[in-house]
Amino acid sequence: MHGLGNDYAFVECFTAPEPRDPPALSVRISERHTGIGSDGLILLLPAEGADARMRIFNADGSEGEMCGNGIRCAAKLLYDTGLVRKERMRILAGNGIRDVRVLLRDGVVWGARVDMGIPVFETACIPVAGENSRITVERFEMQCVNTGNPHACMFSGLPENKEFYRLGPLLENHPVFPEKANIEWNEVISRHALRMRVWERGSGETMACGTGATASAVSAIRLGLCESPVEVSLLYGSLTIEWDGKGSAYMTGPAETVYTGEWQD
Repeated sequence: MHGLGNDYAFVECFTAPEPRDPPALSVRISERHTGIGSDGLILLLPAEGADARMRIFNADGSEGEMCGNGIRCAAKLLYDTGLVRKERMRILAGNGIRDVRVLLRDGVVWGARVDMGIPVFETACIPVAGENSRITVERFEMQCVNTGNPHACMFSGLPENKEFYRLGPLLENHPVFPEKANIEWNEVISRHALRMRVWERGSGETMACGTGATASAVSAIRLGLCESPVEVSLLYGSLTIEWDGKGSAYMTGPAETVYTGEWQD
């Protein structure tokens, strides 16, 4: 499944057992030449106090806390298969329960609107070293925020490929980010529009990032560059982010199923 090209292999563990070694499986499945090919692996499991639980594994096998594109796809899979036949559902991710409303067209889910929680700008909770969430690293000014994962957002325009692939891993692994970080480059198009390119922690470049789009939009609003709602454009489409400056941020975007099959271990 994918959300704007950010693709994951989903394993439904309501009726099947959870894989023995999800990190190793994610590495094998994610390989685009010898595996299925994806940005990672997401497991959907039953949960107490929620309709479902999702475990997210990046392409390098590391476990993520939250995935904005992934949770929209998870909601679609749960609804379309009848595992959770609700238009409003609660999905437990690594860092808490998210309220998700599926969006229907002719009885089929085409997308979802997700409560992404309250953006966190406290440095210890992002986490980022120092006392201020606005930092300068390698001459780049960044606004850091946690929207389910740690993000560092820049608004100086989109980089050329050579710079992007050089700076992506350098910034992701910079010592100022004790748990690494997702890095977003943004071009401000208007008061209600951004164009974004992302280097994801544990996966490298991805075509889209839901938590990253949320981070970029709320950062732009916080810095006075944009106003809610903000349309964040990526290679295969856009996400709409709403934030009132105080409460939860909301993300709306599509979700698509590519194919289903069996993985033979």
